[in-house]
Amino acid sequence: MIKLCTKPLLWLPLAWVLALLTLSGCSTEADAPPIADQSRDLLDDDADGVINARDKCPGTPYSAIVDNNGCPSFVERSESNDLHILFANDSTVIPDNFLSQIKRMADFLATYAEARIELKGYASQVGASEYNLDLSKRRAKVVRQQLIDYGVSPSRIKTLGFGDTEPVAASTKEQSNALSRRVTARVRGEKGNVLEEWTIFSLRAD
Repeated sequence: MIKLCTKPLLWLPLAWVLALLTLSGCSTEADAPPIADQSRDLLDDDADGVINARDKCPGTPYSAIVDNNGCPSFVERSESNDLHILFANDSTVIPDNFLSQIKRMADFLATYAEARIELKGYASQVGASEYNLDLSKRRAKVVRQQLIDYGVSPSRIKTLGFGDTEPVAASTKEQSNALSRRVTARVRGEKGNVLEEWTIFSLRAD
């Protein structure tokens, strides 16, 4: 059967042409395009360049550098902060010039919320060793209280007293005694940050 829609029918009236096209199975309208059968999710919801079907780390921060699995790269930042406070003979009063050092330590601990501090108190070899042991503990506790006053949680601070068992070597006995009346601490903080890739399109708040 020859389909009439393949030949011009201009010589027939319009009504006859439409009737013949319908009877011959021809359509008077353009065929609709086929619907693609997409078997996988090709979307990229977090815009990291890795499609959802392969993305093992959805919700990656904008501008983060990611691997083939869509997971961000991290860079570890590590810092340390020291505390070294000297006291007068038979005293637990923190000299004013050391308060700024304690404040810096408190700020450091605020930055590294997982870090803990251990305050070590000492005394000079003047007087009885039993008394010096108690004095060294009290010195550490005084520094602890100052850190608390600056906002550090008490649960993050530990104190120890070593008495006069670890004197500081110096050229004279007087210098050794002066340097031995101390409270020391060293804190290390570590934090992992997402490694970002800055482009001319990156937004940065000043």
